[in-house]
Amino acid sequence: MENLPLVPLIPFVSAALLIATAGRLPKMVVGLLGAGSIAAAGLLVLNIGIEFLRDPTPMSIHLWTWISINEFKPAFAFYLDGLALVMMSVITGVGFLIHLYSTEFMQDDASFSRYFAYMNLFVSAMLILVLADNLLLMFLGWEGVGICSYLLVGFWYQDPANGAAARKAFIVTRIGDTSMALGLFLLVAELGTLNILEVAEIAKERWEVGATIPTIACALILGGGLGKSAQLPLQTWLPDAMAGPTPCSALIHAATMVTAGVYLVARNHELFMMSPLVMSAISIIGVATLLLAAFTALNQHDLKKILAYSTISQIGYMFLALGVGAYSAAIFHLMTHAFFKALLFLGAGAVIHCLHHEHDIFKMGGLRKKLPVVFWSFLIGSSALAALPFTSGWYSKDEILLATWSVPTLGPWLWAGGIAGAVLTAIYSFRLVFVVFWGEAKTIPDKQPGLRMSAPLIILCVFSIVGGLINMPLEQVFPSQTNAHAAGPVAWITMTIAIVGVLVSYLLYLRQQINVEPILNKPALKKLRYFWYSGWAMDALYDRLLVRPYKLTASLLKTELIDRFYNLIVESSVASHRALSITQNGKLRTYAINLVVGIALLAAFLTGIV
Repeated sequence: MENLPLVPLIPFVSAALLIATAGRLPKMVVGLLGAGSIAAAGLLVLNIGIEFLRDPTPMSIHLWTWISINEFKPAFAFYLDGLALVMMSVITGVGFLIHLYSTEFMQDDASFSRYFAYMNLFVSAMLILVLADNLLLMFLGWEGVGICSYLLVGFWYQDPANGAAARKAFIVTRIGDTSMALGLFLLVAELGTLNILEVAEIAKERWEVGATIPTIACALILGGGLGKSAQLPLQTWLPDAMAGPTPCSALIHAATMVTAGVYLVARNHELFMMSPLVMSAISIIGVATLLLAAFTALNQHDLKKILAYSTISQIGYMFLALGVGAYSAAIFHLMTHAFFKALLFLGAGAVIHCLHHEHDIFKMGGLRKKLPVVFWSFLIGSSALAALPFTSGWYSKDEILLATWSVPTLGPWLWAGGIAGAVLTAIYSFRLVFVVFWGEAKTIPDKQPGLRMSAPLIILCVFSIVGGLINMPLEQVFPSQTNAHAAGPVAWITMTIAIVGVLVSYLLYLRQQINVEPILNKPALKKLRYFWYSGWAMDALYDRLLVRPYKLTASLLKTELIDRFYNLIVESSVASHRALSITQNGKLRTYAINLVVGIALLAAFLTGIV
């Protein structure tokens, strides 16, 4: 257990070495440093996990004190419990497979070393985030993840569109981060500490459930979670983040950044339980987000954007679970989602890699026999995403929906929203499979994925099937779920509804026995489809409500009267400089004559001659 600080340190040191060498190392050495450091961290996590399961007593490791201001003394300290162990395992395990895949996928990229430096720094920041025993250290990892996402999304910065996507991701998530920072300031002012365990204890002693202060604090902290996890109203950055290399998308979407908001709420669940209003808001935001993203995914053509919107939707399920108090179910779905979403993104990367960088699914087709490993990866990953029975996604999503039904008042409505999202998920996930791997081949693969790309796909296939059987050590972290499971028709609908969605997708996109195009091409429905395609026009809305007024205000202030006065001072100074510079010709004789004449005139004036 004393080796716990080495887990984030190993990838950090690797990143530092890669940055310091600045691409001078051979690619084989870079790959060993990049993927090998994550493997070493993963093995260390495995060893720590074995020790922890023998003695599941939470422990804290204090390294040093950052600041000492009266009683406020935040420490650089790590905390290990069942939740931290699960998160570390997902980050290093799935992260290693993505790194191994990257050694082949990025082999021909000129910035191979820079890529692994950013990826390892990303993993290190995420590990600090999940291991932090206080909210200040967590915020350090939180911001580190944000900076790394900016670097990875804009990795191919030569294309201006990629730079714009990186800036968008950075700015939108920064809105949430600012909200979170304000929440931390409020906690420090009220409680005098940011230690997670102490915050929970003092809050329960000082505040009543539903009081104003904890409600405000939870709402502000939640803002950070909504930004990082791409939930309403801060979800618009994630689809554009597909500008980065596909393995980066897998890392961001599966194992690291987008799960940070879920972890934030789960880690501070005792504080959030002090505000029933915020908890209700979390569940409503979750179900609204999952429906919005599911409708949007159903109308996309870009392979990676379909998966991006599916990520937003699945994170919505996790927020739904958090809001109804099913914390274990939320983390369970976080883990299974990491398996099948990493599988789908890496599979998508293999398709794009082998099809001349084609992204449009309707320009693919017929790849079932040409790319068999990728086909089975997509079939298994999509089955888990759709939550077909006995896949990993089925176990976790089923647990969320059954827990949701049992919640008083809002439960049935939230359950209905979750069921609708499940049907849509099954439709768009198998639409992807049927369109890409069946039908007429429109683009012929020019290569096959090698062993370093195929091996991670095969391993993730296994976990996407059996991952739902993993028993997570969360009994001591979260309160036991007291809600009785739904029974009868509700349970059967919850467990089998995905099959209905797959059948609909089969009839629509494979057998084509249902022709809805004449209906969908009617003017009103075409506008609705475009509305969904654009992500419910959220970008356009923000452009009109926020971006344009900001630009107008900036342009007005640019020519404001006070600014004009200061600009006049600057311009006058520049003009005077230019006038005086005329006298400077570099001829010493002229300077001497002028000096003598000046002294003579001054003496004449002082003596009264002049």
